[in-house]
Order: sequence, then structure tokens, then C-alpha cells
Amino acid sequence: QVQLQESGGGLVQAGGSLRLSCVASGASGSINLMGWYRQAPGKQREWVAIKSSGGIANYADSVKGRFTISRDNAKNIVYLQMNSLKPEDTAVYYCHAAAQRSYWGQGTQVTVSS
Repeated sequence: QVQLQESGGGLVQAGGSLRLSCVASGASGSINLMGWYRQAPGKQREWVAIKSSGGIANYADSVKGRFTISRDNAKNIVYLQMNSLKPEDTAVYYCHAAAQRSYWGQGTQVTVSS
């Protein structure tokens, strides 16, 4: 079993920055992919960014050039640096880990005011 705990959400003005963190515990040595998804009110959960244990990162088009995912494999932490935030980035952000199965964190709220 893998447990994921996010932190770092909050309220920020448009154009501002936030950094999300997600710590994996439990059977974290089995994790391959770690990443972030988000879900805005009334919308489906969508993929934001992922990074493999080998260091390959991919981003949704909507966040390319603004968000950066990084990962500390030794500490089993994944970060999401979010810059130039827009009101449409407002959502609950979920940490995701892929091992033998998928694991999800509880989510952290990010609110961007205009």
C-alpha cells in the first residue's frame, strides 16, 4: 500500500505562484510514475503533469511553460511549481502514484482570484 499526502495549496492572485508537495509513504519503492491531476467544480478530473522515476516529464497543454513538476526519488516526494497562475487553474489538485495499481491523495485546494 502507498499513502500520498499533499500540501501547499491555498489562495493566490492571478499571476502569482504556488508550490504543491506530495509525500509518498508505505510501499513507495514500487512507484514508477508520480504526478498531479486536478478537478474544478462541475468538471471531470484532468491530468496536469507526470514524471517517471527515470526523470521523463509530461505536461498538459494548458499548463506547459507555467508549471514544473519535479521529483525527489530518494525522499519519495513530488512537487508541482505553479507560476503565472490563472483563475482557470482553480481546482482541487490531487497527487497520483502508479505502482502495481493507482493511488490518490486526498487533494489540496488551489484558488486563483482575478
